[in-house]
Amino acid sequence: MPNYIKVGNDDLIEQYLFLTTSHDGGGSITAAFTPVRIVCNNTLNAALRNHSNAFKIRHTANAKERLEEAHKLMGITNQLSNELEGIFNQWAKVRITDPEIKKLIQMALVPNKEVLQNIQAGKDDELSTCFKNITDAAFEYSLTNETQQLETTKGSLFGAYNAVIMESKRLCKVIPSIRPEHLCSGHYFT
Repeated sequence: MPNYIKVGNDDLIEQYLFLTTSHDGGGSITAAFTPVRIVCNNTLNAALRNHSNAFKIRHTANAKERLEEAHKLMGITNQLSNELEGIFNQWAKVRITDPEIKKLIQMALVPNKEVLQNIQAGKDDELSTCFKNITDAAFEYSLTNETQQLETTKGSLFGAYNAVIMESKRLCKVIPSIRPEHLCSGHYFT
């Protein structure tokens, strides 16, 4: 994508358009916009579960219909990009404390209802070592990584969001066999 989402004065986020298909002709081609670079099946499935403004192109569509659909997708992408820029800039202004950052990271990475209930009840001693390690790594990133020292990320809601995204990418690299359903079921957190 040619433009960036600009947060503050210096923080530029690349925009990505992703396409996915079943490769057997049985499903539609799905195209959607995301500010997160899809690096593995985890981030693809997260994008597919949480996307908005996605567009599906039937395999049987003729060339004219496909061009019209592509034009519509680009309009949706530009609109969503502008909306995300506004949201991210608002988040960059929301100052939060370190304990609030840690809690947000835990909530964003929660794998199941039981872990969520333990977090809400403040029962950190009931959380698995694996889950603690993952959330601690994201929290450490949020405090120490150079990208987290910008005015837009340091101690902000946007910084917490950025730390969660970066930890998700790190997990894809560190544990190549990790599968999204394992994260969602808590398999890697037990």
